[in-house]
Amino acid sequence: MKLSVQRLMPYEPGSPQCRILIDCKSQIESMLLNLQRIENSDHISDQLRSVHLQLEGLHTLHRRQPVLSND
Repeated sequence: MKLSVQRLMPYEPGSPQCRILIDCKSQIESMLLNLQRIENSDHISDQLRSVHLQLEGLHTLHRRQPVLSND
């Protein structure tokens, strides 16, 4: 079963900063999946989850800011 582009990217980022934050969170999610296959990686996984939450908080702040146009 193929995932559609819509499923992978549910919304368009509102700013370059949001795009960066989305990419960073995605990379951490990938690392967490890979670390599941390595024994004794719980401490590292916990730290990555903490960083992911911090990025999510920063992303929430950026989403709340109005997008300014260059008119």
